[in-house]
Amino acid sequence: MSKNTLAVVITQSGETADTLAALREARKKGALSISICNVVGSMATRETDGTVYTHAGPEIGVASTKAFTTQIVALHLLAMYLGQIRGTLTPETAKPHIEGLMQMPLLLEQALKCEPIAEEIARRFYQRSDFLYLGRGINYPIALEGALKLKEISYIHAEGYPAGEMKHGPIALIDEQMPVVTIAPDDHVFEKMIGNIQEAKARGGSVIALTTEGHTGLRDLLDPAQDVQIEVPRSHPLLTPVLMAVPLQLLAYHIAVRRGCDVDQPRNLAKSVTVE
Repeated sequence: MSKNTLAVVITQSGETADTLAALREARKKGALSISICNVVGSMATRETDGTVYTHAGPEIGVASTKAFTTQIVALHLLAMYLGQIRGTLTPETAKPHIEGLMQMPLLLEQALKCEPIAEEIARRFYQRSDFLYLGRGINYPIALEGALKLKEISYIHAEGYPAGEMKHGPIALIDEQMPVVTIAPDDHVFEKMIGNIQEAKARGGSVIALTTEGHTGLRDLLDPAQDVQIEVPRSHPLLTPVLMAVPLQLLAYHIAVRRGCDVDQPRNLAKSVTVE
């Protein structure tokens, strides 16, 4: 770490202790710093060299969708800006990214229409004790996010895993009682995700598959009596994580409500982590 390093700290509250400690360590070593933050005037915004505000509005619930999705968008914009000033992203190649971001409010509105399906899935699976979430590439972190939200607000054990490594452990857990949530948009790794779904079904697991609207690749693979498909609108491939987060968080919400959990104030969680 040196003066040629840019430290980017991501914190909704701007007060998270471990993030601030890492920021101070980076600055001590001479790195420049920026924060991706939601709270104006918070500690992180005062101590970094610059801030990209997410403008998500007050975070009422700890496990909020808007804080997460706006952070992804802010990071996408930052990456585009860095690409442009380094000359690796031309105005022509930047155009699809900009158009994708401009369409995002409308696409998110459409994605929210999956709520009745999320509610139906919750009704079917809310009594299960374990869930497995699988994603590939940029959607692997979204699998982690989906599992995290289920843990945070419904208190069900859930594990997010890179789909390519499913055979290295998690496959041993799959049985009739283990729902497997797969993030399978119509992208360059879709065929590989089909392999994961087939493996899960061969072991009796129920599959909850998130895929791209209008894509028929899973039609013959899923059994309506056992499996469920959720469709999200088609978007720029690098923006699919924003849309995929919505049904995953709706699913966690409805499962938590059915289990009688307080979604707005999950037990043991704090608005900002004040200790390292």
